[in-house]
This record gives sequence, structure tokens and C-alpha cells, in this order.
Amino acid sequence: MPITTCTSKSRLNDLTDTNRFFRDDPELLQPFYQALQDAIADHQREHGRSVEWDAVIEHVTPFPRNVDGNSDTLAFGEQGRDYSGVLTELMPWRKGPFQFGDTFVDTEWRSDWKWQRIFPHLSDLKGRSVLDIGCGNGYHLFRMLGAGASLALGIDPTILFNYQFALLQRLSAENAAYLLPLRGEHLPAFNCFDTVFSLGVLYHRRSPLDHLQELKGFLRPGGELVLETLVVDGNQSTVLMPEDRYAKMANVWFIPSTLMLETMLRRVGFKKIRTVDVTMTTTQEQRSTPWMNFQSLPDFLDVQDQTKTIEGYQSPTRAIVIAEKPQ
Repeated sequence: MPITTCTSKSRLNDLTDTNRFFRDDPELLQPFYQALQDAIADHQREHGRSVEWDAVIEHVTPFPRNVDGNSDTLAFGEQGRDYSGVLTELMPWRKGPFQFGDTFVDTEWRSDWKWQRIFPHLSDLKGRSVLDIGCGNGYHLFRMLGAGASLALGIDPTILFNYQFALLQRLSAENAAYLLPLRGEHLPAFNCFDTVFSLGVLYHRRSPLDHLQELKGFLRPGGELVLETLVVDGNQSTVLMPEDRYAKMANVWFIPSTLMLETMLRRVGFKKIRTVDVTMTTTQEQRSTPWMNFQSLPDFLDVQDQTKTIEGYQSPTRAIVIAEKPQ
């Protein structure tokens, strides 16, 4: 029997995904319920707009639509209906794209492009349990379900993303995607997931080796890690630690070369390590839109030379590395 979830000043647990996760009782994670409850109680944060967002979600009429996770633009809600009002209240929309009824949400990131780079290199997700660390609003969770995953659990502490995901679930049929408002370091060592994704997280961690060790601890023996992170050109000894900001981001700590990244993975015990893609991020993949109208990649690059950040570093380039936890 699931443990009753913790309460908060707002109705975040009721209106987002926390209660649904414990109510649905995913059998795989039953041994970890108490640890997850304790983590949520200790680390879930309030937001100044939580009460406002509660009301936004509560006033959306549920619509149990089957979501095609194989489509690049994920469609939710009732066709012929205008959802622009509620979507505006939940801006900015960073990961997507989405179609809500008659309203197309052109998000800051073309997350479908990232999925297209990752998908050909994955082990077959059919029937696999998947954990996505730093999953944002859950766009990729639905793509994972579309690829056949039996359970897609996302972790992200950003409260707005949890509300956006709540809207996705309010406008979709029953499914096995969940999101909990936690960070990866708050989780127990599950040792049970078939596939673990860490997309765009490693360079935000002060201790990248600790993050890789955490990821290993989430996987079952023989499980697969899918790691996507910023990289720089260089040899096995190359790593960039920005003096201050990188592409105007203050929370970037270590950007290795792909060879250094593979070394790091070997040092924490991963096997069958292979870099399957290296792609420079373009201003077509990440940019401001009417649904994310703050500064974006074009504002972070050198005006005269877009191969460099505004600080003079190599412009954002991302690698996808696949690795396996030993049996």
C-alpha cells in the first residue's frame, strides 16, 4: 500500500505528479517509497506563484487524450480548443514542441532534434524502466513511452516544470510517465532501472564524478546510461573550467573533451563506453520564441564569431555518450 504523500502549503502534490506516482504504485519502486517520501518532505520547495499555478491547473478541464510519443510535436488536449490562456500563465516553455488543441507551442529548445540524435543509438526501450534526471517539463518522458518504455520516471526540482508536466497529464490519457520535484542527488541508489538518462546536467554539477557515480547507482547491473553534456575540443587531458560564466550561465563548472569524458566514465566503473554524437548547438535549435521570450543562445554568442561564446570560449557543443553498468 503506498504511503500517503507529504503535504505542502500549496497543492503542488495534488495538482502535479507526486500523488499520482504514489497512488499508481509502480511495483519496481515499492522498496524506495519511504526514502522518496522523506526526500520530497526534505527538499520540495515552494514558489512564489504556486497558489496562482494551482488555480491555473485546477481550472483546466481534464481531457484523456492518447498521446503519440513517436511524434516530434507532442499533441495534448481537445482539438478545436484554444489553450493559449493557460499556456501563457505557465510560461516560459523551454522544452518541446507541443500542440495543445489549436495552440502550437514553439519552445525555446527543439527537443525533438536531441531525441533524433539519441534514439538510433539506444538499446530497445520496449518494456524497459527508464529514469530521466533533470527532465524539465517531461517532453522526453513521452518520447520514451512512445519508444516502448514500461515506466518513465522524471526528476526535476524546477517547480514551474512540474506544473507544466501536470498540465500535460491533465490533458492526456492514463500513462506511465511521472515527475517528482527532486534532484538526482536526493534519490536513493535504486540499482533497478534499465536505462538512465542524464541530458544537460553534468556541467551543472560541482563534482561531475559524483554525478556519474550516482547515475551508476540508479542502474541495474547491465543497465544502460545515456549521457548528454557540453564538451570542448581537446585530448584525454582537456577540461574547461570557466573563469566565471559560460554562455552567460553562472552554474557551469566542468566541460570536458569527449576523450576526458570517456575516461571519467571508465574511472567510475562504466563499460562499453562510446561517444555516438557530437553536435554544435545552433541558433535554430535553441532560440527565443513567443513562448520563451527571454534571452537565448543568439544572445550568448560572440556577435562577430558565432563559434565562440560571448566570453570567448568554444561555443556550446554537445556530446552523447552511451555506457553500460557492469553485470
